[in-house]
Amino acid sequence: MAAAPLFSWPWEFLGSKKFVMYGLFLAKAIYSRYQEESMTDSWSLHIFIICMLRLLMYQLWTSYSNMLFFTRNRLIVKKGVDFKQIDEEWHWDNFIILQAIVAAMVLYISPTFATLPLWNKNGITAALALHLAISEPLFYSIHKCFHGNYLFNNYHSLHHSSPVPQAYTAGHGTFLEHLLLTVVVGVPILGSFLIGHGSLSLIYGYVLVFDLLRCLGHSNVEIIPHQIFDAIPFLRYIIYTPTYHSLHHVEMDTNYCLFMPLFDALGNTLNTKSWDMHKKNSLDSTMLVMWAKSKPFLISFYNIKDRLHQTWAVPRFGFQYFLPFAAEGINKHIEEAILRANKLGVKVISLAALNKNEALNGGGTLFVDKHPNLKVRVVHGNTLTAAVILNEIPKDVTEVFLTGATSKLGRAIALYLCRKGVRVLMLTLSIERFRNIQKEAPADCQKYLVQVTKYQAARNCKAWIVGKWITPREQNFAPSGAHFHQFVVPPILQFRRDCTYGDLAAMKLPADVQGIGSCEYTMDRGVVHACHAGGVVHSLEGWTHHEVGAIDVDRIDLVWEAAMKHGLKPVSSTIR
Repeated sequence: MAAAPLFSWPWEFLGSKKFVMYGLFLAKAIYSRYQEESMTDSWSLHIFIICMLRLLMYQLWTSYSNMLFFTRNRLIVKKGVDFKQIDEEWHWDNFIILQAIVAAMVLYISPTFATLPLWNKNGITAALALHLAISEPLFYSIHKCFHGNYLFNNYHSLHHSSPVPQAYTAGHGTFLEHLLLTVVVGVPILGSFLIGHGSLSLIYGYVLVFDLLRCLGHSNVEIIPHQIFDAIPFLRYIIYTPTYHSLHHVEMDTNYCLFMPLFDALGNTLNTKSWDMHKKNSLDSTMLVMWAKSKPFLISFYNIKDRLHQTWAVPRFGFQYFLPFAAEGINKHIEEAILRANKLGVKVISLAALNKNEALNGGGTLFVDKHPNLKVRVVHGNTLTAAVILNEIPKDVTEVFLTGATSKLGRAIALYLCRKGVRVLMLTLSIERFRNIQKEAPADCQKYLVQVTKYQAARNCKAWIVGKWITPREQNFAPSGAHFHQFVVPPILQFRRDCTYGDLAAMKLPADVQGIGSCEYTMDRGVVHACHAGGVVHSLEGWTHHEVGAIDVDRIDLVWEAAMKHGLKPVSSTIR
């Protein structure tokens, strides 16, 4: 079906290459300066600078809205922005290019506008009067018309297709809508010029404040305290709030105004729930106490099968986990997070990344032993990590070389493989640790566990499982055609061109995941580390045991089958 007239953008065929259009204004400014042309051509530079400031404005607002440790209790729509919405709003900035082109055309047609003072004291008054008298009622009328059947179905529905408002949503619209919005923006500026009160400061100020208020309305975060409106009731008709505009996205026959609810009141389209909802959202807000006290904080969330999954971050850098004197403080943060989760009624808390380090807290054992009555289940998720690694190994492999062999994961992998009759060359200098692991294996399988102390022992082994970082020199001992499976952080350098390298164990979340709009480290969309996925499976299965300390080898296949049942898929990429 063909799109309605003026639905698409003229430069849509350029895709992301449209950013060259911004550069044209900068190139014109540089050229004019080089040619020492008149100051008229300095407008190309001003247009470019305004464009960059506008892009920055929208980016900062979007970043702020996604700082959940600041905003989670003030979110209006309690959902995450998913990748589908991110993709659909990818070209949100088309209107900035459009308005830059229109500005350039006006200056070309009427070059007298190019000679303006930096400041005119009457300009602000003139712009505000024109905004109030023309821009506000004009936008209200246009917006209301676009909610009629034909215009909504063929144009405005695109803007309302975004389930979670964010700053970028303000720019997500059709070419026709933004042509009309350009008129709304341009009237106060052009009108001020025509009556002789225009200035450079007015242009910068009006455009950026206009964007600021558009971002505010679409931010999905309530930041305006209700006490202001309680103290000055008429103010609620002068400036809208994020709650006010979010109501328009839910109940689309109300709250049409640009920035001033006064016009909804005059047009009898003001949603009667606006003030009560604003007060509720304002009362729910919490300030930055958690951040100020440097406690674990929320960074993202998503939903799977009606279960909410949140990612919390411990306020520490990775290198601090390897400082002996920092261990106590880190464990204190993790303990606080566990107790807080327990108080909130959380079912499962997964110790991801370095928070489950064996040397740090025994893979979570420290907390479970200290708090035996925890209702929240503490999970390190490494059972699924082991399952992912083991299922990547070809079934016909008869021998593997294992580094990090006495670690939590190394032990589990070795014990699992020896039960399958696979010979495991375990690299370790500790005879005691090796023998302790060997004794855990069934008597008839112990012969498959072999201690080695040098990399040279694996010269003929093509299946390397790397659990401890190895240098390029040590990789040279692998034969040509070897494959490096790995569970070491950071991943080893891909040094050998005649070998292949696996990524860290990871899984793709089920297709019905909702609200996931951020990537985990270097993972692809919807992909998480296997230990993260282990916590998800624990939650979906409703298991009531803690998964801490040593990995239960007998549960590896069970956890793998549960992951498959719930739609998680292993992500195995071979890098040559």
